Amino acid sequence: VPNLQGPRYVSPVPSGGFVVSEECGDVKVFMSSHKLLCSLSSKYGHQFGNPAGVCVDSDGSILVADEQRRTVHLFPEHGAPICLVSTGLRRPTGMACSSSGHLFVADTVENCVKVFKYCVRPP
Repeated sequence: VPNLQGPRYVSPVPSGGFVVSEECGDVKVFMSSHKLLCSLSSKYGHQFGNPAGVCVDSDGSILVADEQRRTVHLFPEHGAPICLVSTGLRRPTGMACSSSGHLFVADTVENCVKVFKYCVRPP
């Protein structure tokens, strides 16, 4: 996939595509054909500081760690972005989410992985 502006982190999307964070301050979503589907900045009107880790949950929502703003935002397929974590992170980088609604965030300043429960699914 050419023409990315400092690609950093990448994560697969359930539909077969993938999502990439860029140093320039954007996150792009690609289809399985490698064609650009959207830019999260454009689609949601969201201003990133320095997007880092990305992951996609079982609902297809995209989660993005922002190193500069020290936050994690969830971008649902429909609706507005939701700030999931706004305190307690010093430099969030890599991320992963589990099917049970746990979010794992590597905090490189504190040399640890922090675990958050962000989604509670009915049994």
